[in-house]
Amino acid sequence: MITDSTGADSAVLVLEDGRVFRGRPYGARGETFGEIVFNTGMTGYQEILTDPSYHRQIVTMTAPHIGNTGVNEEDPESTRVWVAGYVVREPARVASSWRSTRGLEDYLTGQGVVGIAITGTRALTRHVRERGAMRAGIFSYGANTPVAELVERVRRSPGMVGADLSDEVSTAEPYVVPAVGEKRFTVAAVDLGIKAMTPRRLAERGCEVHVLPARTTAEEILALDPDGVFFSNGPGDPAAVTGPVEALRGVLAAGRPFFGICFGNQMLGRALGLETYKLRYGHRGVNQPVRDRRTGRVHITTHNHGFAVRAPLDGPFDTPYGRAEVSHINLNDGCVEGLRLLDRPGFSVQYHPEAAAGPHDAAGLFDEFCSLMERRRAEKGRKGA
Repeated sequence: MITDSTGADSAVLVLEDGRVFRGRPYGARGETFGEIVFNTGMTGYQEILTDPSYHRQIVTMTAPHIGNTGVNEEDPESTRVWVAGYVVREPARVASSWRSTRGLEDYLTGQGVVGIAITGTRALTRHVRERGAMRAGIFSYGANTPVAELVERVRRSPGMVGADLSDEVSTAEPYVVPAVGEKRFTVAAVDLGIKAMTPRRLAERGCEVHVLPARTTAEEILALDPDGVFFSNGPGDPAAVTGPVEALRGVLAAGRPFFGICFGNQMLGRALGLETYKLRYGHRGVNQPVRDRRTGRVHITTHNHGFAVRAPLDGPFDTPYGRAEVSHINLNDGCVEGLRLLDRPGFSVQYHPEAAAGPHDAAGLFDEFCSLMERRRAEKGRKGA
């Protein structure tokens, strides 16, 4: 165990460029490696921890107080914590909420998540903004290990570029989320790291959601005869993914209505022949302004992504599936936040309209997907008649 000059437990956060932050252990003791990123949300830490998109990432919370409301059984977005490590400034000493069932640190310890509490989260965030997301490690033991050796160990850890992680977070077996009330549609949802709230939002609109493993082929998707197909959020480098991209091409060729979120947006971009690239430090938080280019309306949105799609912003462009356009842009940095097919029923966004946690500005996108499925059903009925 690392100890400071007073004999108290201590820990270190080591970045691959040699920057070191010292603090005290928070959560499980040990060591962990991952890409260091930061999240600007002031709420929703339990949803962040259990979001599969954070697989192999060490998440820094920029909000100063974390753990005030403890954890509960209703808010997790998956069955486990996915973050590789956790960095906070000032952990709550007491959890206070009528919904709380345990404290956050106990929760992290029980899940084996190594964390650190440091006073310099602001300095760390500024450093990542200036230098970009990079590999890092948290160490809360090994008092005699020189920092230079720890830096070298961090540099030997895997990076995010080239990482295909969907299979590691996806469901192993298909399962069904039943429609709430009367069933209106059947949706095939490919799980690339899906958040639990997403199929729930679809179910609330009368969709019976068949959640499928990441390796599901186009033939297997279409065998369900779904009214629409959904591709979820997820971790990793979209350029390293092949199977889901090929599956999506089969879905688009079949003309089924398509909706993608976050990683699903990047999958649509790759399926259309567009490139993806790594952002300097990504977008993670609940306050990103995004403009809908059709209406000019600005939505405040929830984000969690380190990669983006590169696409023409000056009008429609040709794809193997007809014309497409950039439908949404980020007002902070101008990156692509949505794609829309103009000759087929399909669209995607880079942000999270399920709002877990976050604003509900973009919830109407689920209704738009339902409208596409309703329109296809009506057209199919007319042709059948």
